[in-house]
Amino acid sequence: MELLLPSLVMVFALVLCFESLPSVRAQSTTTSPGSSSKREEAKALDALLQQYAYRALVNPKTGIIYNATHLPSNLTEIEVAALRLRSGSLRRKGFQAYNEFEIPKGLIGSPYVERLVLVYQNLGNWSSRYYYPLPNYTYLAPVLGLLAYDGSNLSATNLSELDIDASEGPILVKFRDVKQAPHGAVAKCVWFDLQGSSNFSNVTGGNTCSTTQQGHFSIVVKSTAPLAPSPTPAGAAPKGEGEKGNNKKVWIIVGSVVGGLALLVLLSLLVLWMSKYKQKKKMQQMERAAEVGEPLQMASIGDTKAPAATVTRTQPTLEHEYAP
Repeated sequence: MELLLPSLVMVFALVLCFESLPSVRAQSTTTSPGSSSKREEAKALDALLQQYAYRALVNPKTGIIYNATHLPSNLTEIEVAALRLRSGSLRRKGFQAYNEFEIPKGLIGSPYVERLVLVYQNLGNWSSRYYYPLPNYTYLAPVLGLLAYDGSNLSATNLSELDIDASEGPILVKFRDVKQAPHGAVAKCVWFDLQGSSNFSNVTGGNTCSTTQQGHFSIVVKSTAPLAPSPTPAGAAPKGEGEKGNNKKVWIIVGSVVGGLALLVLLSLLVLWMSKYKQKKKMQQMERAAEVGEPLQMASIGDTKAPAATVTRTQPTLEHEYAP
């Protein structure tokens, strides 16, 4: 046990030292997980709103919009509606006015279902605050959602979205309340697909965006209009990117040097410990060898005891210069 504990401590220290270098590099290359967590929250919200939209479809009639009215208290600012249609009728006729959405004929759902439900969302003030933050942009309109689900079972939950494609013309999104863009700024349509990626396009008529697929939509503008950058030589990186790259390199070098020094110190301690261990082992062997030798008898000389030999092998003779 005396030898096992120092060995475990030394191995643990070496493992920590080796792990310190990758951690330095990881700090310089990893990105914030905020975007993925926001996407998961948005998907959870879609699933929840789908349930409340389906609950509004009590004895539904085809082609009638049903508004969800029993949302939780923390979602009162969000508007949700459901529209149940036959796939064939939707493809032949489209649907002229589903709140802000105008759906043209030629809309195809995949995989094919006999009836589908189009769930409408208006996230209101929750648009940028919680689920669809867009760095460096300001929302001029709330985020509107249009998602398609299988409408054969209205009590189903956690349904996956159907794939829809407008084959004969785009779906138009005509926003009702659009804030005025700052002077000199250009408003843009933004579309968030089912994977959470944002795509930008031009606004038409001041309040209209177009799309051929489902997702979430809004109108945004850049928060600040940056000045035009001065021309840089060919192959030269912008100043900000260069400084960030240099900072990362500095941290990697510093981390490598510190980790190397720590490893060197630990290796030195390991060598020193091994030498002391060998010395201790040698002393233990010598002590064991001494214990198994022939014991000497003790004799008293005054008040002192000392080892003494009992018998000598040869008798001493006096030396003289004459031979017998």
